[in-house]
Formats: sequence, C-alpha cells, structure tokens
Amino acid sequence: MDLPWGVLIIYGALAVWAALLIDGWRRRAFQYFLGFGVLLLLALNVRYFIEGTAGAIPFFIGIYDLLDNLGLSGSDTAAAMASCPDNVCTVWGDRFAQHPAWGVAFYDRFVNGPGLRSGLLYSHIAFNSVTFVLLHWQLARPGTGGDGQRSRHRLVGRISFTTLTIGTLCAVVLASEHGSVAEYGGNLAMTGFWFMSLCVYTCAVMGVAAARRSDAANHRIWMIRFAGSMWGSFWLFRVMLFVLDPLLRNYNAAAILICIWFSAPLGIAIAEWGRRHFAAGRERVETSAVGLQRA
Repeated sequence: MDLPWGVLIIYGALAVWAALLIDGWRRRAFQYFLGFGVLLLLALNVRYFIEGTAGAIPFFIGIYDLLDNLGLSGSDTAAAMASCPDNVCTVWGDRFAQHPAWGVAFYDRFVNGPGLRSGLLYSHIAFNSVTFVLLHWQLARPGTGGDGQRSRHRLVGRISFTTLTIGTLCAVVLASEHGSVAEYGGNLAMTGFWFMSLCVYTCAVMGVAAARRSDAANHRIWMIRFAGSMWGSFWLFRVMLFVLDPLLRNYNAAAILICIWFSAPLGIAIAEWGRRHFAAGRERVETSAVGLQRA
C-alpha cells in the first residue's frame, strides 16, 4: 500500500507549528505561529472544495487513524472505534481496519447523505474560513489611524460579522441532526455544538455592541475573546481530539464530547489569559521607561 503522503506532510507541518509555538513563547511574539495556523486551516479546508467530501473526509480521518490504532492488532476493536466498508473512509487503505467511530459516521452522513446536508457543510466551512482570516486582519489593523483606516476596518468588520452569522447558522442547523448520531454523543453532541456556536457568536456580538458604543477598548477585548473562541472551536478542538481519541477509545464518544463542550470556552480562556499577560508586560515596560526618564 502506498503511504498517504498528504497525511504525513500534515504531521510534519504540526511539528513545525509546535516549534513555532515554542519559539514564540521564548520571544513573546506569536505572529509566525498564528500565521502558520491560518495557512494550515486553509490547507485543510480548501480540500473540501477541490476533492469534495468523498476525498477530504477520508483525509481528515486519516490524520487520526495512526494514533487511534496504536496498540491494536488487526482483530482488536474498541468502544469508540468502528469499521467502514472497504476502508473507504480513510486514506490509509487496508493498513487500518478500525477508525474513530465519529469519523465513520462523519463520512457516511456527508458522502452518502442528502445533498442539503453537504451543502450546509460546504457553506459552514467556506464562511467560517473567511471569518477566520478576516478576524486576524482586523486585529492586526485595528483602524486606529485616519478616517480611511477606520472606514476600511468598519467595512471588513461588517463583512466578517456577516460571514460569521451565515457560518454559525449552518453549524446550528447541522448540529440539530446530531441527536440521533450515537457516534457523536447524541443529544449531548447536539447541545454541545449549540453551546460552541453560542460561545463564538456571543463574543462577536459583544464586540460589535462595544464598537457601536464607540468603546474601542472593550471592542478589542471582545474581539480577542472572539478570536480565542474561533481558535478553540477549530484548532483546539482538533488538537484535543488528536490527543484524547486514542486515550479514550474504550469509551464511546467520550473524547469527541469533551472536545465539543470544552474547546471554545478553553480558547476564550487562553485568549483572555494572553491578553492580560501581555497587557501587564507592556505596563511594566512603560513603568520602567518612565522611571528611567525621571532618573
């Protein structure tokens, strides 16, 4: 069997990304880590529009197959693992007979399901990807310059909020079907995805409300939290699942439910911690500079 080089490249990219995180922590500057994360998100999401669900979903499941199958022989199984006909749900071919049960359900629901469901998935991916890119543009260019910069910031903000609203509505509708999907966690998954959407959208709405009050300070605070919720619901979700899936494979849907419920609020918490940490650091530097000038 040929190796799935695309998945192996993703593993290499994750290693590079981890190195950028360590380097960013040492330098107290994370622009390279954040930029790489945006590009990697786009690389994963664009596959859906190039290969369709029948190609992109097996690739996504293949990322998890290797760790999930560690320690399992060909005849072994686990409560949170399942098989799919002819292993069509993975890019690993016949190398692995068992796959994460949520992945098998994901493949079946969108490859063999109704076209409307796939259309909602494509819309969710497209609009949320645009939102993810634009939020970083907005944070990097806060519109604090002249009238032209402020006008562009408002325009991009309106576009971003519109794409977020459409993407979130698609996610809410998709989640409404999860009650019957035991591999996701049933009703707990449905309400968990709604909670995730609420976390994301609430941060964005609070940021917009602050902007309409001309409260620039609180607008930026809520937009940083919004960025954290987006990073949590996409990247923290996937990284947590990458770690927890093999550890909790004997407990049906346990890993994915933890990720569904905790990824977005954890992303917000990390963003808020980072905001306060770096704000305190800037205050210390400014205080030291004032002290030196007086001396």
